[in-house]
Amino acid sequence: MEREKIVAIVNDFLVNEFEVDSDEISNDANLKTTLGLDSLDYIDMVVIIESNFGVKLGEADFKRMITFDDFYTTIENKIIEKKRNY
Repeated sequence: MEREKIVAIVNDFLVNEFEVDSDEISNDANLKTTLGLDSLDYIDMVVIIESNFGVKLGEADFKRMITFDDFYTTIENKIIEKKRNY
């Protein structure tokens, strides 16, 4: 999957499911500060990511993500890793 498609899907569900202002989403914006999600929101996000991309993100993944670019890259790498293992 192309990175542009990953970014579009992620941004779409952030805006529609988590009511994030699209103007606040940028590659270098701080993910946690911008999203302001609680622990239940993160569980919902994991489910949405899995349903859209077929990959799971864990707690360790979220701890490493600082920016939206990190978020997109993590999903992209998980997709690549999944394809490699099949």
